[in-house]
Amino acid sequence: MPLQLYIGNKNYSSWSMRPWVLLTQAGIPFEERMLRFDSFDANSKFKADVMRHNPVGKVPVLVDDGFAVWDTLAIAEYVAEKFPDKKLWPADVKARARARSVCAEMHSGFGALRSHFGMNIEASLPEVGKRVLAEQPQTRADLERIVQMWSELLTNYKGPLLFGEFTVADAYFAPVVKRIVTYGLPVPPTIQAYIDRVQALPGVAAWTKDALDEHDFLAFEESYRTSR
Repeated sequence: MPLQLYIGNKNYSSWSMRPWVLLTQAGIPFEERMLRFDSFDANSKFKADVMRHNPVGKVPVLVDDGFAVWDTLAIAEYVAEKFPDKKLWPADVKARARARSVCAEMHSGFGALRSHFGMNIEASLPEVGKRVLAEQPQTRADLERIVQMWSELLTNYKGPLLFGEFTVADAYFAPVVKRIVTYGLPVPPTIQAYIDRVQALPGVAAWTKDALDEHDFLAFEESYRTSR
């Protein structure tokens, strides 16, 4: 039986995007199981559906022959160990440690950027991006750290992706790429070139197409259009 990956709406679910892009880009077969967001309340259908597989009640969840793995870092590690031939982490021990470090930094940090720039692939909100950057210094600091991090990695590992070839790190930062695009955030030309390369990856392009095809507007995911 192939792996099953439980995800939320592709237009909004940045956490779901990471393992989906990782599996798709690496050519690892899996069955997609979409659990539509209706709300995140304890009595919502979404919560009831996802808690059949994950006691935390969140997506994504990877299920392998009845064994569930949740949390995007845990899923990445599980898949990398199960499919070592796919070389999902860098081969060099120091590069591998650095890749894990930046993924962990993304996993636990950048709260302001994620809070003020919710993922919304179908939208174009440069006016929101401009306003938030002007009003929220921590969001500016998060974007500056992303630019610094990506610049150093692209230089040190000589591109075209963060560690040369595609790795977990590129899948992990793919939702940030989509946020930068949606909100028209200003970045240097070298970073824009990386963004263009990530968007052109087959896995990212496929996720983007599916997100655009959803046409499933969720008002509770859209508060950042007008909120301050």
